[in-house]
Amino acid sequence: MKRFRWLPMPVHSLLLFVVWLLLNNSAAPGHLVLGAFLALTIPLLCAPLQIPQPVVRRPLLAVRYVLRVLGDIVVANVEVALLVMGSMRKLQPAFVAVPLELTSELPLTILASTVSLTPGTVSAELSEDRRWLYVHALHLTDEQALIETIKSRYEAPLKEIFAC
Repeated sequence: MKRFRWLPMPVHSLLLFVVWLLLNNSAAPGHLVLGAFLALTIPLLCAPLQIPQPVVRRPLLAVRYVLRVLGDIVVANVEVALLVMGSMRKLQPAFVAVPLELTSELPLTILASTVSLTPGTVSAELSEDRRWLYVHALHLTDEQALIETIKSRYEAPLKEIFAC
């Protein structure tokens, strides 16, 4: 889609305009003019704040990644349910530092979100140098196995998807 200087985010502008009209529940001329003004002005003001993001280089791999994550979420839900229904004394919660090879913000955000979406694990923090992701696990029996799982099932595909 061709971008114009005066319309840096055309889809956002259209959405802003439609949402404005829906919120006001009116198509009166005043609402049309004000909605158009806001739809053009807000993206112009926000455009300089945009951070360039890496492009998805392998979209089919991205679809496979999403399906893998959905499957992992289902399996982890069952595992966590079984753990929680058992004795709470048997749980071994722990924090794990996962070394990272990713450097771009978007892939790192997706990785941290994926870990948090999978029941039983939560991304606790990303180190300031962005080389470590600290993960809290509800029940940890093998730290190295968790690290390898995160790196092979999530980080490696993200590196391929974004070619970084």
